[in-house]
Amino acid sequence: MRKTIATSLLVWSWAGLSWAQPLDLNQAKEIELDALQGVGPALTQALMHERQKMPFKDWEDATRRVKGLGPHKAQSLSDQGVRVHGRAYSAPAAASRPAGGSGAQPAAAPP
Repeated sequence: MRKTIATSLLVWSWAGLSWAQPLDLNQAKEIELDALQGVGPALTQALMHERQKMPFKDWEDATRRVKGLGPHKAQSLSDQGVRVHGRAYSAPAAASRPAGGSGAQPAAAPP
């Protein structure tokens, strides 16, 4: 019986730890940033240095100001629960293409 109770408590405590709470990029502590997958000491320091100058307005502002924080890394962080002013990262819309196709120029006809 004790073993069953202990196992149940262990499972419930593990489940509680695995449910990530949103983490605001402007308020995250150094240890919280370091704990994120794909974030090392250099990126943590760059994030903290830039936000000390001025809090990030949005993800675009963060990716523009922090070296090493591109769209791929921003998406990864967002997937882990990181937010900027409560918002998840969303990739910027692709440049609009001209009507009528892929935007590629037709090949020139052979002479």
